[in-house]
Amino acid sequence: MKKKFFVLMLAAAMTTSLLTGCADDEWDEEGYDDKYGEEEYEYEEVETPPSTADGVKGLSMSVNNDSGELSIERMSLSPGDNVTDDNTWTIFVYLCGTDLESDGSAGTGDLDEMMKASPSDNVRFVVETGGTNQWNNSDVDSSKIQRFVVQNSEISLVDEQSLANMGAKDTLTDFLTWGVENYSSEHMGLVMWNHGGGSITGVCFDEMHDNDSIDLMELDTSLFACAEKSGRKFDFIGFDACLMGSVECANILATYSAYMYGSEESEPGSGWDYAAIGSYLADNPDANGADLGKVVCDSFLASCEREGDSDITTLSVIDLSKVDNLLTEFNTFAKKMYEAGSDSSQVADMIRGIQEADNFGGNNKSEGYTNMVDLGGVINACGNYVEGSDAAIKALNDAVVYKVSGSTHPEAMGLSMYYPLCIQGSNELSVFGKVSVSPYYVSFVDRQNKTGATDETFEEYNDDQWFSDEGEWEWGESDDDSYWDYADNYEQTGESKYITFEADPDVDEEGYFGFTLDEKGLSNAAGVSALVYEVSQDGNSLIELGETLEISGDWETGTFKDDFNGYWLSLPDGQNLAIYPVESSGNYVIYTSPILLNGEETNLRIKLDYRSDEITIEGAWNGIDECGAADRNIIKIKDGDVITPVYYSLNMDGEDIGEYEGAEFTVSGEFEIVYDIMEAGSYDYSFCIDDIYGDYYVTEYVEFTVSEDGEVSF
Repeated sequence: MKKKFFVLMLAAAMTTSLLTGCADDEWDEEGYDDKYGEEEYEYEEVETPPSTADGVKGLSMSVNNDSGELSIERMSLSPGDNVTDDNTWTIFVYLCGTDLESDGSAGTGDLDEMMKASPSDNVRFVVETGGTNQWNNSDVDSSKIQRFVVQNSEISLVDEQSLANMGAKDTLTDFLTWGVENYSSEHMGLVMWNHGGGSITGVCFDEMHDNDSIDLMELDTSLFACAEKSGRKFDFIGFDACLMGSVECANILATYSAYMYGSEESEPGSGWDYAAIGSYLADNPDANGADLGKVVCDSFLASCEREGDSDITTLSVIDLSKVDNLLTEFNTFAKKMYEAGSDSSQVADMIRGIQEADNFGGNNKSEGYTNMVDLGGVINACGNYVEGSDAAIKALNDAVVYKVSGSTHPEAMGLSMYYPLCIQGSNELSVFGKVSVSPYYVSFVDRQNKTGATDETFEEYNDDQWFSDEGEWEWGESDDDSYWDYADNYEQTGESKYITFEADPDVDEEGYFGFTLDEKGLSNAAGVSALVYEVSQDGNSLIELGETLEISGDWETGTFKDDFNGYWLSLPDGQNLAIYPVESSGNYVIYTSPILLNGEETNLRIKLDYRSDEITIEGAWNGIDECGAADRNIIKIKDGDVITPVYYSLNMDGEDIGEYEGAEFTVSGEFEIVYDIMEAGSYDYSFCIDDIYGDYYVTEYVEFTVSEDGEVSF
């Protein structure tokens, strides 16, 4: 057997520097004389659609079940850029500092970037600060809500309020209504700055208020209150935050803004480049939202490249005037998708495609689940079975007018959507039911989950619960959130009754471990992977070394067998890491490995590139927290760091019994990860077969050995 040995040498010193605070003489607390706040603008009377649900003010969407047609009615607002002709720009920044500031000075750094922008009387940032235990400069007070104007390389404190929860809609509403009343200009943008969690948990998690966040319905409420007073749209609304570039979010913002800037993926901690943004507007004050959006994307990607965090980067500019057409085409597609899914054997192929589509924010048991999947990936996964995919993809491409992405997301199409890769309880699903843009997509998702969690069969499912007696679905409505309670009682068994075999898992005459699914099993299987274990030293438990995709299989025949060559990722001291695929393609696979880094729980991200035979250590990432917020900080491994591998531990019957910690390894000089044949000895191996209903089937373990010369035999 030809041996492979991959080593990555990393610089010992961490190159990412903390952003420093501003000098005292740069901060002026005497206030700010607003040169164009004295002029009052007259707007047309605002027309609003009928409210469809609590907190949903600016939008009405309905579907008639007989025709399947989607109707959309939005609040009527002025475009905004026609109120004056003075080419002035105000960018409102809702800067909820949280741990990004208290632990990393990221908020202070971005304020500093705003002051480094080219001076201009036509451009200003109006910033509200709060939401963090500590500001890493002497001028911003964490015990208050404060408001600043940044212009011409100076920052001025212009207003203070009592401390309030920045994860609450009222706090955002107060800032927006105050800001637009006092600092209106020809062009206006809004930046939501903080952690993001995607379509379910929203944005701006306040660490001083139990990490409460602003969800999409609350965002709608705040934007509606602002629009009622101003009568106009923002030129853009953007998220300097993770995971907010979703179609559910775009649907909300389409009422209130011309463009949306959002990332499908987690955002690296460096975030947007505000110096580049301010300088561009200083030189091009007549720019529109699309022009500025391209600069935001390009400068963000360049910033990530400087910090070495560009691989996972995504950012898109969405023309929100095209969103209604996208929603209409997707609803038409989703209806056919739901109808085609009534054939369980056909829906299995569709779900396999969705699960293989580009997804964002981790989505594994080590890092947690965001359940955010590329919208184009969902459409394409079902395109062979559903008419209308071309029209839906065209509408998506029309809406996404510009985007950037790093090497791990070359196929990301610019907008994500919620799809439950892992069921996480009734609250998540009830929020999904409110924000989803099509009742037929809700039905497609609900049918799979409910079948797996209840005694109701796939064939018994119907979507009547989403429609009134008159056959109408109203977006945002939910008469009975308890409908989703079935998810709270759902437990994965590891023994899915839907996975059945024509040939049971066994080792064949040639020494390969494999199986063949029967017709029922094949029509209910969503994916196949394998788990590798070693026996603990006391012989009483199994230590899970992780998951491998080295399997050969045929979805036409249902026959699968191991293709395992015995290679594994390890630390230089020989300890095998527990590794779990985050993302894979024909060219590379990204693994996550649970570790302790200097005693703190986190995950090591490792990219194995098949094309160049290189390993890249992307750094340590904390994943998704219990509130649903994605961590933005990718920690670079540096000289002197102590890494302790962490493994899931099982008893000999396969039941989880906790975690097992390996030995401490101290990084000395350059850090290397080794990809080589496993140490000679005996190990255990089992297949893990996911069903399409959220459960899985783990086969009996079989033993394999690695010989002294590197041969693997089952």
